[in-house]
Amino acid sequence: MKYTNESNQIRWGNAIQNNYGVPTISLARGKGAVVWDVNGNRYLDFLGGIATSILGHAHPAIITAVSDQIQELSHVSNLYMHEPVLRLAERLTSFTGEESARAFFCNSGAEANEAAIKLSRLTGRTRIIAMAGAFHGRTIGALSITGQEAKRAPFSPLLKDVKFAEYGSISSLKRLISKKSAMVIVEPIQGENGIVVPPPGYLQEVRALCDKHGTLLCIDAVQTGMGRTGEWFGYEHSGIIPDIITLAKGLGGGLPLGAMISVTKNSPSFSVGDHGSTFGGNPVSCAAGLAAISVIEKKFLLDRVKKIAALIKSELSILPGVVEVRGEGLLLGIVLADEISSAVVSQAAANGLLLNAAKPGVVRIAPALIVTDSQVREFVTKFSRSLATIRERGSQ
Repeated sequence: MKYTNESNQIRWGNAIQNNYGVPTISLARGKGAVVWDVNGNRYLDFLGGIATSILGHAHPAIITAVSDQIQELSHVSNLYMHEPVLRLAERLTSFTGEESARAFFCNSGAEANEAAIKLSRLTGRTRIIAMAGAFHGRTIGALSITGQEAKRAPFSPLLKDVKFAEYGSISSLKRLISKKSAMVIVEPIQGENGIVVPPPGYLQEVRALCDKHGTLLCIDAVQTGMGRTGEWFGYEHSGIIPDIITLAKGLGGGLPLGAMISVTKNSPSFSVGDHGSTFGGNPVSCAAGLAAISVIEKKFLLDRVKKIAALIKSELSILPGVVEVRGEGLLLGIVLADEISSAVVSQAAANGLLLNAAKPGVVRIAPALIVTDSQVREFVTKFSRSLATIRERGSQ
């Protein structure tokens, strides 16, 4: 039987929870930054699995690493060591520049942030300060520190003793932080809130306040991490050193993998039995992560990401209906003059371009780091056409 986008919508509705709504597109295969659906339609993928497919689809290095690893060890639990998890931990901790850094592996960003919450409790304090508009995951702990009331309200009561500061406002944080604060958690760029960038110097001031009150600083690099902003974690431009880093998305090169890294000596460490994850540090996922890091380094993708970002910003900023393009590297938010992002995204899909409506007036893009110059030009053309179509409809 040949399935179609339409027939798979029925199958989805009959077998899968409706938490995402029923998607309209059923993808069948991909290559690099291009995917095809079951109807044979081609799309330029400028969403990348929401900043996850860091090297795109079916990258040869990922295929080789996963294929080789699964023939040797596919899963061993945390009762035994294996080479991929040791090597990946060594690489990630080395990127922090701190000899005291230690990694804990899990499967997702929410789990990484849950680990950070538990680690902060080992300070003997319980209060956590997060940011309004922040997104840290949908498990109960991660949701408790997510500053989006619409996501939180249906699942109250959540963890107590969580306070929310205004993102980018040091005066707001000053009013909340004290000697009772266990941890401040902050994203270098707020991804789910519409690619919101804090003002210059903000992270340095947050670091200074945490130092003053003996409070841990956790950087949630789930979306900004693994080279997406042109840096490994996304905070490096500020010159700070966080106490904790959480990672996922691009870390596994498209496979499920998350990590929580305790960085400085200020951070507590888990003791035997404090925390765990059956699938955390899976050999196959770690092998994929190592392959992704290797390609990023060998192809000098950190530098290339910054150049591509500059090109995209310059091309999009001059389009009618675009107010600004904000973000860093290949985590960008296209701010529109009107709240038409959902319509633009739908029109773009019809034109063979996959994007995301992060907010009613913001379109998010997070393509693979290996996206080519010609694909960037194709993106600009298709986005421009899609935006113009929706704006024209609105004016009629």
